[in-house]
Amino acid sequence: MYVYVWRYQVKPGSEAAFEAAYGPGGDWVRLFEGGDGYVDTLLLRDDKRPGCYLTVDRWRSQAAFGAFRAARADAWEALDLRCEALTVVEEEIGTYAASDGAG
Repeated sequence: MYVYVWRYQVKPGSEAAFEAAYGPGGDWVRLFEGGDGYVDTLLLRDDKRPGCYLTVDRWRSQAAFGAFRAARADAWEALDLRCEALTVVEEEIGTYAASDGAG
């Protein structure tokens, strides 16, 4: 499992549009669903900091994510540009691989 995590601070008044773009069935999920190896996306809203969200995109492997990203670079960039208007901060938290449990 390969996980890609982002943090966003959404512009006040843009929360509903942000959730529609990044949440279940949203624009990003529809884009990712075309990728071989896409698992799912979680949209998490901070209950203590208004307008703060995390997205957690899960892929079967880093290779699957990389292949998708390369193949759909134009669509990714266009959607990212359109969604920039919804946020004040967009920060990559990191990419993670599932631990196999070996120490």
